[in-house]
Amino acid sequence: MTGLKIAEYSVPVPVIQGGMGVGISLSGLAGSVAACGGVGIISTAQIGYREPDYDTNPLEANLRAVGKEIRKARRIAPHGVIGVNIMVATREYEAYVEAAVEAGADLVISGAGLPMTLPAAAAAGEEKKKAAGSRADYGSENGPKRAALAPIVSSRKAAEVICRYWKKKYRAVPDLLVVEGPLAGGHLGFSAEQLEDIPALHYEEEIRSILEFAAEYSKAAGKKIPVAVAGGIYDRADMDRALALGADAVQMATRFVTTWECDAADAYKQAYIRAKREDIVLTKSPVGMPGRAIRNAFLERAAKERIPHGRCHGCITSCRPGETPYCITEALIAAVRGDVENGLLFAGENAWKARKMEHVAEIMEELSRK
Repeated sequence: MTGLKIAEYSVPVPVIQGGMGVGISLSGLAGSVAACGGVGIISTAQIGYREPDYDTNPLEANLRAVGKEIRKARRIAPHGVIGVNIMVATREYEAYVEAAVEAGADLVISGAGLPMTLPAAAAAGEEKKKAAGSRADYGSENGPKRAALAPIVSSRKAAEVICRYWKKKYRAVPDLLVVEGPLAGGHLGFSAEQLEDIPALHYEEEIRSILEFAAEYSKAAGKKIPVAVAGGIYDRADMDRALALGADAVQMATRFVTTWECDAADAYKQAYIRAKREDIVLTKSPVGMPGRAIRNAFLERAAKERIPHGRCHGCITSCRPGETPYCITEALIAAVRGDVENGLLFAGENAWKARKMEHVAEIMEELSRK
């Protein structure tokens, strides 16, 4: 097993920690993974929920928190690779990209929609970063590097559309492709029907097709586009299978929830440890996308009745506050704070495998052992 090269960044262990929101993967988890030789990812989804003005100025609070969390992670891993996950479906999406790049993010991973405007938003952030000047906390002895850009795709068609559009519109090539399969947690890039019908083994055919396209496109572009496989990656055996397919790296998220360094409340982590296989269910998100979560009292109540909510915090473009069956922001914040019976517990298909608390370093040692 070799390391991973993403644009200007060398990653000793080819493991990308998946972005989990709201508040599950912030600086504590991302910094710890990066310090152990992987890529640490901060989720920007409602990242400012702990800011004092979050209720009154959610956008400002979130954008401020993006920079705060990147800088905190950088202090944990001064020489590590720190990135962000920003959903295309986020309201004011481009503003989040700009804020992350300006704050010195090494990598921007973007899914939950096709990130067609990512290169332009990142370029605007680079200009702001350049205007601010070189800063010590960017983690580079030679000043800040350009942020690498990585679309999340679930099909070869999506990869082709993004790559061709970026080339035509921006003369840009992705620095990394993240292939997210049907076993991932949270919001998923598949229809409900597809999630019921796509066995994991059959999806390997799609992974091979995307890898084939990435190799062809890399050759044409004169630039290597590494591919990371995500969704259902829980242990070394899962990682080895993905690498055997030809992937350059894996992205894993669920395994890192039950670590001491994860930014969620202990009650959230214990909910994973208690979960049985039959507790991992598919659910319809109120913002119109299918998702995977742990069955609890909240999901049972949401299936029977509309749950009243407070003010809108402007999370997802597709949400209609007056019509939504419940507020996904409120549900996710309740969960990350530890109110696991009144919150939404997003999780990957293999969350039931969690049986103990671990340190990030232990997991990374398992994944890097030769």
